[in-house]
This record gives sequence, structure tokens and C-alpha cells, in this order.
Amino acid sequence: MSQCSVPVITIDGPGGSGKGTITQMVARKLGWHLLDSGALYRLTALAAARQGVQFDDEAGLVRVAASLDVSFEPTPPGEPAKVILGGEDVTDEIRTERCGDNASKVAVIPAVREALLQRQRDFRQPPGLVADGRDMGTVVFPDAPTKIFLTASAEERAQRRYSQLKDAGLSVNIDALLEEIRARDERDMNRSAAPLKPAEDAQVIDSTGLSIEEVLDRVMAASGQA
Repeated sequence: MSQCSVPVITIDGPGGSGKGTITQMVARKLGWHLLDSGALYRLTALAAARQGVQFDDEAGLVRVAASLDVSFEPTPPGEPAKVILGGEDVTDEIRTERCGDNASKVAVIPAVREALLQRQRDFRQPPGLVADGRDMGTVVFPDAPTKIFLTASAEERAQRRYSQLKDAGLSVNIDALLEEIRARDERDMNRSAAPLKPAEDAQVIDSTGLSIEEVLDRVMAASGQA
């Protein structure tokens, strides 16, 4: 099977929409490979910080992105995919709010996106791929037969993140989280490189008020895999 004939389901959407959880659930259900594309930007931001590369150093960020040694490992249901950077488990470290904010800054740089583009496409391997991100259906896999755009209100996404952080024993302010989410949405939707938006042929699913099982059912039905 040639790489271009390997089926792909893209699941795009803003942060906190539940796309990461749903992507893992769909990949497990189908026995397909998983790509958490957002992690690649978080990994670039983390690796850059560790190497002392500034976020306004475009050449340095491109070098970091091009040399990432990353893999994803499956985990039990309900847990995020394990992210391995250079042999080290950095799953928790890349999920911090600071790393997420830095990743959003890195993602606006066209040269960094270009450096990571082919790396993302290389995850397309038999029997299939479920790709989670913000531009999977519009830029990375425009020929994907199934494209989902998963969204939810900013208020609900802030509440979900607040609950996650509180469960982790962290002290957080929900108003501050809501402000950060709105700011990130604004930045992602208005960036010049691959702005956050549904592909023209994407099926939009609003997860506000839905259980994760209800969202999964809708995604599976939309992909013809129900």
C-alpha cells in the first residue's frame, strides 16, 4: 500500500475541544496509528527552551524542529498518549499551560511549520492514521477522506481545563484560563500560516454539553466506521 493510499481521519479544532481524547479513542477502536500534531509544536517549544533557543530566533527554532527525535506510545483509555522526546517521557511536561502558550507562538512561524510538515506526513502508515491538530484537514492531509472539526464553547473548554488542573492538585483561576483560551483562539484563527478553521469538506461537531461517548459516536458515524 502506497503512503498516499493509507486512509486518514483528521480531527481538528481549538484547544480544549476534546479532540485529543477523541483521537486516541478512535485510533484504539480502529487499531490505527496516532498523530498528536500539537505535541510536535509543544516539543519544539520545550526542546528550544532546553537548548536556550529564543522564540524570536527563527533559524534556531527551525533547526530544533527539524531535529526532533519523537515518538508516540499508546496508553490505557482515558490517559494522554505517551510522548517520547529523545528517549525521555515528556508527556506531563509538554502539557503545562506555559508550554502550550510557547507552542502557539512557535506555530505562527511559517518556516517552523514547513520543517514539521513532512515529519507529520510520515506518520501516515498502514493500516491507517488518526491525526489530531489544528490544520490536519486543511494543510497536512488535504486528501483525507474523513475530516472532522471538533469545537466547544470557550466557557466549556475553560471549565474542562479547570477541572483537569484541579484534579491534578494545581491551583488555578478559571477566569484566567478563559482569558488565555480566548487569546489563544484569537491568535490561532488570525495567524497568516494555516489559520484555525474547518476544511471546506469537514464535518463540524460541537461537543458543548455532550459526553465523551456521545462525541465518539458522532465521530465514528461521520467517518463511516460506526
